[in-house]
Amino acid sequence: MKYLIAAALLATTVVGFAPVADAAQGCGRGFHRGPYGGCQPNRGVVVVRPAPVVVVRPPVVYRRAPVVVIPRARVCPRGMVWIAGRCRY
Repeated sequence: MKYLIAAALLATTVVGFAPVADAAQGCGRGFHRGPYGGCQPNRGVVVVRPAPVVVVRPPVVYRRAPVVVIPRARVCPRGMVWIAGRCRY
């Protein structure tokens, strides 16, 4: 008899810890819990249509001409010479 009572007590304890699925969340059919705990009606049927197929040509990319920089000629006054980055006598 002791074993029967112990087995019954163990079975009720294990069943008590099992999670219970509550799909309606206590609000009833067609309702659900809102962010603040109140019951809110479910929305109607949501229909998702596939987006239309859009074909776009790839853009034409024109390459710009490279920029060529020509340094201007160094002109020193008469009697001076361009040496080491500056005009010298």
